[in-house]
Amino acid sequence: MLRIEIAPRTLWYVLLAIAGVWIAFKLTTVLIVIVVALVLVGTFDPLVSWLERRGLKRGRALALVFFGFIVAFAALMLFTIPPLMSQVLDMLQHAPKHRDKLVAWLQQYDWSRSLAKSIKSVPLNDLTTEGGNRLLDYSEDILTTIGYAVTTMFLAVYLLADPVRSRALLFAVIPRNQHVKLASILFELKVIVGGYMRGQLITSAAITVFVFILLTIFRVENALALAIFAGLTDVIPFVGGLIASAPVVAAVAGSGPTAMVIVAIIMFVYQEFESRILVPRVYGRVLRLTPAVVLVALLVGGKLAGIVGALLALPIAAGLQMLVRELRVDLPGEAPPDEQVRERDEKALEVYEQLTEGATAADAAVIAAELAHKIKETEKTGTTITSELPAIVAELSSTLPADPPVEGAVMEPETEPDKKDRGDD
Repeated sequence: MLRIEIAPRTLWYVLLAIAGVWIAFKLTTVLIVIVVALVLVGTFDPLVSWLERRGLKRGRALALVFFGFIVAFAALMLFTIPPLMSQVLDMLQHAPKHRDKLVAWLQQYDWSRSLAKSIKSVPLNDLTTEGGNRLLDYSEDILTTIGYAVTTMFLAVYLLADPVRSRALLFAVIPRNQHVKLASILFELKVIVGGYMRGQLITSAAITVFVFILLTIFRVENALALAIFAGLTDVIPFVGGLIASAPVVAAVAGSGPTAMVIVAIIMFVYQEFESRILVPRVYGRVLRLTPAVVLVALLVGGKLAGIVGALLALPIAAGLQMLVRELRVDLPGEAPPDEQVRERDEKALEVYEQLTEGATAADAAVIAAELAHKIKETEKTGTTITSELPAIVAELSSTLPADPPVEGAVMEPETEPDKKDRGDD
């Protein structure tokens, strides 16, 4: 007889997991706001810290950064929306004439006559009316999105205004023996977010310059506005390339169907270059994600949370992968962590407990962050934390308040003769 018994604690864990998943689905919007705010914090914190090191107080540096961001965003909208709307209205006005030219060009060839009939049967006037009605239907959702965006921005400002207190609250609810790992995770998250945002800026700037040069060659009006629009929409996974390419192809309709085909081919080739060469080189080192993981992450993020989920899919996937690595989770088929890594973790925890004896949560958060940074530096240089221990202790001791319990904990490692003498005594 096979008898299976389930402990009450296991049942509680299962119920708590189900409740956590249910709450997460109910609070999806709130979680998205928090995640986006944390992404903004990771994006702007290096710049705010850089200004702070140059002599500005943190409040002024934060105000300067966000003021510059708002001015830059407003300038982009000013240079993009009015010319783009003018271009769209012009394309809608001349759409029937351009369609007739395209149909006449396609009817010259046997293989494209069926396509010409399909294009000729498209009701352009009905599409324009339906598009306007859809825009009115989505107006409430647009206003709601703007409200969430403002809330996210203010949450990011609050977190950036007093990062020590924010970290202290987080460290106060986490057991002290996990503080070093937590600080290491936060450090890696900052690296991931910073690298992801730099990658987005690089790819958006690249397609903006490319589209501007392409449209300038074809002498298209409002080439800059269309190029900026392409750069903004390029950040959207999957459909971003299509959204960016459609106005570019339509803008050269005045030059004839041949020009439209050439531009469409050029944009397709560029999208292939970006997805297969540029993006892996830009994101590969920071996110450390394989192409298969990238594709699955984008599909899952888009399915769960739409465009926002697809935008956040890559940093979230990279963050989960980093959590597995930093928490030393033994996955099936993976080799167990090296013994030297475990020894390093134990040494780091020992140093942290000595340095933070009697310290507040805010001081402990600062020390843990500095210690995690030193550990990452020793990883890059190839040295061991044991060899760097005296220097790390001496440097971190300068960040502590001068009280007896913490000062007494800062000491040089004992040598073998010292241990023997102490044992004889």
